[in-house]
Amino acid sequence: MSTVPLGIKKAATICVLKNGDSFLLLKRLKEPNKDLYTPIGGKIDPFETPLAGAIRETKEETGILIETMDFCGILTETSPINYNWISYVYLAEIDKIPPPDCNEGTLEWIHFSKTLYIPTPKTDWYIYKFLLDKEKFVLDAEYDENLEIKWLINELTGERLIG
Repeated sequence: MSTVPLGIKKAATICVLKNGDSFLLLKRLKEPNKDLYTPIGGKIDPFETPLAGAIRETKEETGILIETMDFCGILTETSPINYNWISYVYLAEIDKIPPPDCNEGTLEWIHFSKTLYIPTPKTDWYIYKFLLDKEKFVLDAEYDENLEIKWLINELTGERLIG
């Protein structure tokens, strides 16, 4: 059996569930991003498309069955340690239901205006902003060995958002 070399990117989905200007976010119980508020999501399974992975992860983590989601962008994260991801970002507009139970943490509805004041990954506010503005994005984030973000760039525009 071969091992995956350190630094190879893992493929994942970020599944953003929203209602108007509010997002159903997960306060995570485990790494990566323990104790931070994030969208739901996870690794793409072998032989699975990114969209199928997003629909599966949404069902597994929330119990919500969504038939389709809108592709919005890509977030690529690079670090000198074992934190390297390519995440396909999908969006679904849903009814503002009571947050379901989740074995990954606690789900809460968070209004966009509050996302700067809660603990979230540094990249996520920019993702929410692009989603609300209905803009596609290809974000590249680079981190140092302490997982502090060095820079974030939108490849589609060349705009440096952080750093």
